[in-house]
Amino acid sequence: MAASPESHIGWTFITNHARVLAAIADNPNVRIRDIAAHCRLTERAVSRIIADLEQDGYLSHTREGRTNTYRIEQGKVLRHPAEAGLPLASLLSLLVQDESERTGRQQPVLH
Repeated sequence: MAASPESHIGWTFITNHARVLAAIADNPNVRIRDIAAHCRLTERAVSRIIADLEQDGYLSHTREGRTNTYRIEQGKVLRHPAEAGLPLASLLSLLVQDESERTGRQQPVLH
């Protein structure tokens, strides 16, 4: 992962759930510790967010040795009624593209 962004006080446009999903979309084998550092969250908070996302079917994981490989369900629709019908892939394509542009890394292919 790239260097962690500066900490921020006050409200933001993107939720922590979206930030965690974007980090996973960027690297499906990312460690919880790295997600936490990148998103400026605790490892416990990241674990809770991942559990939320798995419980609602947005995310699943498989264990490979000591590594988790995450799979994002790109076709799931966003939860808020204002975004009814908008697939998760649409949101992630914006967030991952933004991350790639900021870090200069090539954007991963979203499935």
